[in-house]
Amino acid sequence: MFKLSEIKELVKLIDQTSVSELEIENEGTRLFIRKPGKTESVVVTHAPTVQPVYTAPTAAAPQPVAAPVQAAAPTAPAETPSDKSTADLHTIKSPMVGTFYKASAPGAAPYVSIGDKVSEKTVVCILEAMKLMNPIDAEIRGEIVDILVEDGQLVEYNQPLFLVKPE
Repeated sequence: MFKLSEIKELVKLIDQTSVSELEIENEGTRLFIRKPGKTESVVVTHAPTVQPVYTAPTAAAPQPVAAPVQAAAPTAPAETPSDKSTADLHTIKSPMVGTFYKASAPGAAPYVSIGDKVSEKTVVCILEAMKLMNPIDAEIRGEIVDILVEDGQLVEYNQPLFLVKPE
């Protein structure tokens, strides 16, 4: 059986190389990682069954076919107010797959709330992965504008968690 930390490390290594597929079999468990079109796919199988673990888009998402982009270019779409308001915000994203917790314990005060000022070392939440509690830092100085996930929610790798207005 593969450990989640081993799978995450393999996904990172595949992402940093030009390798597009990797298949490993160990003690009857098969791990298959494919990176088609700049998207990572991880599938773990036990003998004949296939179970998808997760699919995580990389920073550079595949672009649509050039024809629709060229057709839209002459008439530039009007910028919506929500686009304008979030353009200058920093997004704190999940560095792993896990369960999001806004406080250190049930009933405890949350680490941060909307309107709180944070610094680079401020803990904003905890992500639980494989029974390990991982504190997540803000990594930027600013003000929490929005919390994008609910307490106890399962989050994906690179999923937006918070919006921060940088100082």
